[in-house]
Parts: sequence; structure tokens; C-alpha cells
Amino acid sequence: MPSITLPDGSQRSYDQAVSVADVAADIGPGLAKAALAGVVDGTLVDASTSITSDAQLSIITARDEEGLHLIRHSTAHLMAQAVKQLYPDVQVTIGPVIEDGFYYDFAYERPFTPEDLEAIEKRMSELAKQAIPINRSELPRDEALAFFANLSEDYKSELIRDIPAEEVLSLYEQGDFTDLCRGPHVPDTGRLGHFKLMKLAGAYWRGDSDNAMLQRIYGTAWANKKDLKAYLHRLEEAEKRDHRKIGKQLDLFHLQEEAPGMVFWHPAGWSIYQSVQQYMRKRQIEQGYKEINTPQIVDMSLWERSGHADKFGDDMFAVNSEDRKFAIKPMNCPCHVQVFNQGLRSYRELPIRLAEFGSCHRNELSGALHGIMRVRGFVQDDGHIFCTEEQIPSESAAFIDFLHAVYEDFGFTEVIYRLSTRPENRVGSDEDWDKSEKALADALDAKNLDWKELPGEGAFYGPKIEFSLKDCIGRVWQCGTLQVDFSMPGRLGAEYVDANGDRQVPIMLHRALLGSFERFIGILIEQHEGKMPLWLAPNQIRILNITDKQSDFCQKMEKSLLDQGFRAQSDLRNEKIGLKIREATLERVPYMLVIGDKEIESGMVSVRTRDAKEIGPFDLDALITGLNNEVATCGRDPLKVIN
Repeated sequence: MPSITLPDGSQRSYDQAVSVADVAADIGPGLAKAALAGVVDGTLVDASTSITSDAQLSIITARDEEGLHLIRHSTAHLMAQAVKQLYPDVQVTIGPVIEDGFYYDFAYERPFTPEDLEAIEKRMSELAKQAIPINRSELPRDEALAFFANLSEDYKSELIRDIPAEEVLSLYEQGDFTDLCRGPHVPDTGRLGHFKLMKLAGAYWRGDSDNAMLQRIYGTAWANKKDLKAYLHRLEEAEKRDHRKIGKQLDLFHLQEEAPGMVFWHPAGWSIYQSVQQYMRKRQIEQGYKEINTPQIVDMSLWERSGHADKFGDDMFAVNSEDRKFAIKPMNCPCHVQVFNQGLRSYRELPIRLAEFGSCHRNELSGALHGIMRVRGFVQDDGHIFCTEEQIPSESAAFIDFLHAVYEDFGFTEVIYRLSTRPENRVGSDEDWDKSEKALADALDAKNLDWKELPGEGAFYGPKIEFSLKDCIGRVWQCGTLQVDFSMPGRLGAEYVDANGDRQVPIMLHRALLGSFERFIGILIEQHEGKMPLWLAPNQIRILNITDKQSDFCQKMEKSLLDQGFRAQSDLRNEKIGLKIREATLERVPYMLVIGDKEIESGMVSVRTRDAKEIGPFDLDALITGLNNEVATCGRDPLKVIN
């Protein structure tokens, strides 16, 4: 007679074993229709799972994160069923859930085409409308092997052969299609109406280039039509905002094969880079950081002592000279400890905040490189705080405030917080990890921030808070980090003298706000679609004459604006004013000053924005005041019409 305890604490008792679906129906017809699965005593199970003893139960619907995962997993099986019906000679392999969707790999004698994708998607819709029940069964390993061998499914058979003989395997059947899968799945295909197949790609079986090349079909699936439509709209927006395309259009940067993963910054792109760096330098000085610079190439022995060589050796570029092995630094932390170690420190000096725009190199796989978002050579806004254990809470709180102010200046107001805790492969004592994790959790709680834990995702030397930005089309970018490190300072000999005259090892807080300049600038380009706010724009003001008679006036105005520190440029070409405006607009110049005889006579100038709005008129002093105010507020107080 099982007693079922629900999330609200209420209980329901039954005379005999009861399924998750039965409990949902007992609660109400609405929940019965919505139920996709259940969590029984912490384990996600099918809705058909029988509960035979007292248990805690949560009903999973499409509104839950687990429910959306189930929808995507089951849609991958739906796609495989459609493919097998349309192309019976296909062999199915694996089909996992990925971010925002799923894929399935197939072995087939000819390449799939876009027309095939249309046919597959159509058949999937037909199967979904049939609401075919999805049933779980179990077979001993050898029987499962015989089952798939009889179907000539060689890849499934290979997977099963790698499983111990004593294992019992689960299979899921929906109509004429049966797949090997741990599950769980939704109850029937009728729960799977909102999907789209996205693209084709090649993939080696089991990710090994020595194996056969398979065909991968990517798809996306959502809980409802609205969410699917919103996702497809985000993809369209992302395509328009692609930083690689905009970077080429605006002549910001380029990459080339002779330096894979390294950025060639052009004048306009380097202007954005310098604006970001100068802003960060000013803000860090205000926060009490001392800027330093450390070597690019350091003897490998330092990385061995810090633990980086063991953990990241394959990702490091190494060079040999005079019988010594050196590493091009992949991060700055060990070098900052060397600066701290020069001279014996007193507790009175702590906290010591060091910052560096540190140039780093990592040997990323060529297939992982992506524009300036994922590169091999990059610069971090890196910083390390050496402090006592008692200073961790106040330093963490100050950093969180600092980070929020910086993100707001760059136009990001929504931040997501994750606390990554101890990984299996780590250094340091459990006691130190306990203290580190608690300190970061307390810092987040002290700020009343909503955060989630990411178990096992911390760095090998300490836990970390990950700060992620949500952009204007809903994408999430992990940028900032704050990490507590009880280990590395001691490994590298860092000490200070405490109030009793004893030597102590400082705590090291690793922190970054932007992450890497390259990636963050790529994010900014996509966030603003290349329309940088005035303070970041490479060319802030374009001065356009209507005829040659206004050339001298335009040049004087350009000089006045340049003297005030603005990035201004005159366009005095003998071209029609409409063409000049169009070109400046395409270049995303924030403001255009159109100068004709009327403007010279009145001493006033009208301003045109890149969004085709006319504002003004302004005299030059009022214009400069307004522009300075917009720069000072990082675009939050744009130039306004003067009444």
C-alpha cells in the first residue's frame, strides 16, 4: 500500500502499486494530460513506471527543464523512426540531446539532401499526429544483441558488445521502430508536435577519425509552437548579428590560415579594443588594483609546480631553448604569484589586488575555433587578490558590485549566477574546499542573488562563481569568474607575516570580468549588431558637406571635435549628400552632421542618427556638451533635441 508524498507535502495512499501516470490522473485530468514523466525519490522515470512502496514523487511536464529534455530526446527517436520508414537501408547509431535540440547519426549509402530533410520532417509530423504509444521493455544483454543483429543494425550491435554480458538493457518501442536507450521518454509521440530539422553534417563514428564517416541530422524541439517560433527568430537574429560577417562589413578585423586562431585587428576594430581596455584600466584603478605585466614565455618548471602542466599540458604551446623547456603562458595566475613573492609581505598590506591585461595562448583544436569568440591567442582582463581568509567575504562582495557596474556600462542588465564546486580531479584538502565553497555561496547570498550550483565543475584548485550575460536576443554568454584558491599560493611559496609575526599563506582570489577581450568584443558586436554605443564606436561623428562651399567650415568643426577627444571625420568628397549619408549609415556611425549654407549662416547644426532620426538644431558648444554627457553615461543618456 504505497504512500506517495508530493512536492507540496501532501500525501496520497493507494491499495496497490500505482504508476506515475495513475497518480497524475488521480490529481486531476489537466495534470494527467500534461504529465510526461516523474521523479521518484530523486530518479527521473517514465510515466508508466510502477511505484510499489512509499516514495517522494514529482510529476514532470513540458514546463519543467527535465520535461523539455525528454521532449528533445524523444524527438530524436521520432526522427530515427521517420528515417527508417523512408530509407529502410539506413543504419541508426546514436542520437543525444544537445543545447536547444538534438541530433542523430546515420549510416547510409548516399548523402542526405535538403529535400530529404523536408521529407523526414513531414513524416515526423505524421507520426506525431498518430500519438503512437512509447513502451519500455528490458532484455538481457545477449538477447538485445541478437535482436539488433537480426535487424542488421551493426552500430547498435557494436555498442551492445561493449556492455558487460550480465547487464540488462532497456529498449523503447514506438510502432514499427525499436531503439536501444536508457530513457526515460514521453508516453507517446503525440507529445512531440513542435520541432524542426535544422542542418546536415558529417561525423565520425564514436568521434574517431579512423572510423566510418556518418551523416548527422540536427534538429530542435520545444514544448510549444510559441517557443519554437521564438527560437527560430533568435537564430535569424543571430545570423544577422554574426560578428564575423559584421567584422568584415565594418573592416574591424580578420583571421587567416597562416596564424590560425590569432586576430589581425584593423584600425576600426583596434579602436573598439582600445576603448574597452582604457575603460577597464580606469575602473580597475578606481577599485584599488595595481596594474602589472608579466612575461609571455616562462620555464615549464613553474607550470609544473603550479599544477597547470599536469592539468593543461596538451593545451600549452611549448618551446625549447638552450636545453630548457618553456611554455607560452596559457594563463597569468602563477606569474602574479611571482610578483607577490618579491619581498616579504605584511598582513597590513593585504588585500593586494593585482591586474594585468595578460596575453595568453592556448592550443585549441582547429575545429573549435570560431571567429574571435574562440581563438588561440587572447588577452584576459585578469586579476588576482591576495588576502586573508577573513577578507574573502568583503573582497567577494566588492567584486560582485564592481562586476555589475561594468556590465551595466556595456549594456548588459541580466546576469546569471552559477557556483561551480569541487571536481573529482582536484588539489587541496576537503576542509579548504568546504571553506572556499561556503565563502562564495555566502557572498552570493549576501547580495540576495538567485544562483544555482554546478556540482563538479570547479577549477582543479578551487570553486568558482561563473557570471553569465543574457544578450538582447536571449543568448547566454559566460564571461566573468571569481575563484577562491587555497592551494596555488602555497605551492608557489607565497607567504605573509601575520599580526603575531608568524608566516602564513595568503588566499588567492582569481577574478575576471570580461574573460577575454577578443570574445567579449565579439559579444558586443553581436549584442549591438555593430551599432556600437557612442563611447565605443570607432568613428563617432561623420561631418558631411553638401557642396564644396562648406568644406572649410566642416574642417574647422572636425578639428574642434577632435580637440575635445571625439573620433570625428569629415567626408568632403564631391558626391551627393544622400550617398554620403547612406555610406555613413552602413558603417554604423552614431551621428552625422550635415552642413549646408543654412548651417553656416545660423551657426547651428542638425544631427542625423544612424537610425535616420533628425535631432537638433545645436550650436557647437551645446553639441559637445551633449556628446560628452552621452560618453560619460556609456550611452544611457543619448543626445537629445534642444528645445
